[in-house]
Amino acid sequence: MSISAADVKKLRDMTGAGMMDCKKALSETDGDFDAAVELLRKKGQKVADKRADRDAKEGLILSRVSDDAKKAVAIEVNCETDFVARNEDFQAQADGFLNAAYEGNIDNIDDLLKAEVDGKAIADHLQEMVGKIGEKIEISNCILVTTEGSIIDYIHAGNQLGVLAEFDGDVENEDIARDVAMQVAAMNPLAVTRDEVDATTVEKELEIAKEQLINEGKPAEIAEKAAQGKLRRFYEERVLLEQKFVKDNGITVKQYLEQNNTPLIKSFRRIQLGEEA
Repeated sequence: MSISAADVKKLRDMTGAGMMDCKKALSETDGDFDAAVELLRKKGQKVADKRADRDAKEGLILSRVSDDAKKAVAIEVNCETDFVARNEDFQAQADGFLNAAYEGNIDNIDDLLKAEVDGKAIADHLQEMVGKIGEKIEISNCILVTTEGSIIDYIHAGNQLGVLAEFDGDVENEDIARDVAMQVAAMNPLAVTRDEVDATTVEKELEIAKEQLINEGKPAEIAEKAAQGKLRRFYEERVLLEQKFVKDNGITVKQYLEQNNTPLIKSFRRIQLGEEA
């Protein structure tokens, strides 16, 4: 049967698939739109299966914070190339996934894949995107934070790095709080305070410091004491409130917040594109 350009355009508008793919699908299904949509979905699944073992390390990190700063979500949507990540359609889809996570108070990938956007599960949207784009597309992070204090988000230029920072009280000056969220992005601290650093990590750092000192010829008892000094420097480098503030190395992050009458940061979540969750 003859397939009109209008029919092809209609199917393209319905599915987002390429013009030639739409024409072929309509031809193979004798112009049956429902069957053509199903055929294109199956094609998307086949492409997804072929792409399953490919790396999807490019993409976008997006966040949304409630007007009262009591709730925030962040998601990571991955693809294979930066070219796709910069595509407006890809970005619009990712933004829809973010809003679904926010509205549904979703804090994990499995539930997000089941959530619906425009009457269709996000998992189905992803499958169709794979069929249309020809790249592996996946969601690799979904974070929800709620608080009685305040949450500030920071997304680095290019949407490749994001931070949700929780503060222990109402934040009046968002610029001050966002500076600290930016510090988290730039300096990648292990914890907010030294008490939160895992005991195994502390023991490992002490052991490494002692071995270094002994190898330098220091007696064991002196190495033991000197290792504590190295541990303090470790805290200054990896504990957020003890780090030198990136915009003023003369003060710590804690001092910066105190000097600006801003509540101390209580917790943070940091997402970097392509890293393991």
